[in-house]
Order: sequence, then C-alpha cells, then structure tokens
Amino acid sequence: MEETAKDHSNSQPPSAQQEAGYKAAIEAIVYVADEPVTPDQIVAVLEGVTRDEVLRALRTLQQDYSHNGRGIEIRELAGGYKMFTKPEHHELVRRFVKSLTPPLKLSMAALETLATIAYRQPVTVPEIQAIRGVQGAGVLKTLLERKLITTAGRKSVLGRPILYKTTREFLIQFGLSNLQDLPSMEEFEELLKASFGDSLPSAGSGSAEHGASSGQSSADSASNTSRESDG
Repeated sequence: MEETAKDHSNSQPPSAQQEAGYKAAIEAIVYVADEPVTPDQIVAVLEGVTRDEVLRALRTLQQDYSHNGRGIEIRELAGGYKMFTKPEHHELVRRFVKSLTPPLKLSMAALETLATIAYRQPVTVPEIQAIRGVQGAGVLKTLLERKLITTAGRKSVLGRPILYKTTREFLIQFGLSNLQDLPSMEEFEELLKASFGDSLPSAGSGSAEHGASSGQSSADSASNTSRESDG
C-alpha cells in the first residue's frame, strides 16, 4: 500500500495537451449519453485517467458551456452529468422539434423491397416481386414518401414498367459515399435493422405490407429531444 501511494505521488501530472485530449473525449461521452454519465463510468473507458482528473475536466466543461453565447449546458444530476439546452432556448427548441416530420417505421415488406432495390437497381415492380415475393403498392409508396427511393424512367420491355432506384437520401441515411460503398447483403440487412428497428426476414418470405407508422426517434433525435427537457 505504501509503495502504491508513493508511486502515485511521484507520478507526473498530465500535460496541457493530455488534459485537452481527455477533456474532449469526456465531452463526447456526455454528448452521446441518453442518461447522466457518472465519473466512474468515464474512468472505466478512459485509460490512464483518474477520477479526480475526470471531475476536474467535467467542471471545466461546465464552466465552458456556462458562458454567454452557448446554447448547451452540462448539469450534474443523479450522481452524473448530462447535456441540456439552456432554459432560454427551450421554447425555440420545442417549436423546432414539433416542426419535424416524425420518422417512419418501415414494415418488413418495405425493408425487403429497399434491400432489393439497393442491390438490383434500377429495378421494376415485377422484378422485385420475383425476387422477394413482396406485394402491394403501399410498400413503394412508403419508400417514396421516405425519399429512400425514386423513379428512374421506364424499362424498354412490353408494358414499359417503371424503374426504381435509391436516392441521395438513401446514401445519407446509411452513411455511404456512393453505391460502391454498399456492404454485403447480410451487412446491409443489419444496417436496416439498426436504422428502422425492424427485423428483416429471409429472401422470398411473403410478408404483407401493413403501411408505415410513427416509430421511435433515431438515436440523434432522441438525444437532442432529451436535451430539450428541463430535466
């Protein structure tokens, strides 16, 4: 015990660069957390940083955010730390959140169709049905409303069916620079589950479209909305 105390007392304090580095890391952790983050939770993930150093960084961050011209503050509550919008901005933030279109929760049939279009585009409805067995105009209507797909002309075959392809919004939604960045079909289906909260059945399943309904907000929306609360 004596040796440990001695070693700790002889350890050099962190440099200004090191302090700035872990302060930024702590700020990022508090930002993404849905619940108040305790100093012990931060110590558990930041290597080589003591609890006192974490507390000092948190207090510095609180001071930084308390200055005029900042719309966010860090509050200490329930033994942890959490970001909130400042009270003077609450009404504005409420109006903004209210103006947002609630995110759609895609049905299994819509997810199947989106996966097919992503990998076979441009593709027609009969081709989608042949691959996935998905029926119903409601599926495409949902994806069009979500701006995940758009029309791409007509195919030069009998009946000239409409072609569908994915959109720029699709790339943004899944963090892709271009279609060449698409992962394997299996990985993409995992992305769909994570983004829309639905399980994607295997190819060929004939699940029916039940339409889109309002779902839970995405991680970012939930995080931003929680910061709008008075706590």
